[in-house]
Amino acid sequence: MPENPLAASGPLSSAEAAEAAFYEALQAGDAAAVMRVWSDDDEPMCIHPGGARLVGTAAIRASFEQLLGGGALPIVPERVLRTVTMGCAVHNVVERVSLPAGAPAAFACVLATNVYLRTPQGWRLVLHHASPGTLDEAGERRAQSERLH
Repeated sequence: MPENPLAASGPLSSAEAAEAAFYEALQAGDAAAVMRVWSDDDEPMCIHPGGARLVGTAAIRASFEQLLGGGALPIVPERVLRTVTMGCAVHNVVERVSLPAGAPAAFACVLATNVYLRTPQGWRLVLHHASPGTLDEAGERRAQSERLH
């Protein structure tokens, strides 16, 4: 029986550790390391900017193998907003993507939501949903509080 590729990575002790491993794997161009962060339980989902909804580890693996086939992705997560409960963490991230030399801008922004669940194998990614952002994402809009006190 083939070894579970997720078990090979060992426990990820926090959602932050899982997220760091995910982005480090993207920056290294290592699809196998990307997949070690994903949950193999149920049906994890991934939506790349402008792409279809991918359901299940096989579809997600194929997409990252294709994305990383040309090498590393220069993606740096910035301004992470976190919501954490006992067994679930939702991270909203501005991904700064370096563009090739000669591009009109030095970088592009992608808005991503990453959802992690605590499993017996540690914290695992169950949803990555990324959407194209704008350079305005370098700034951030927040609602003014409507509370009087």
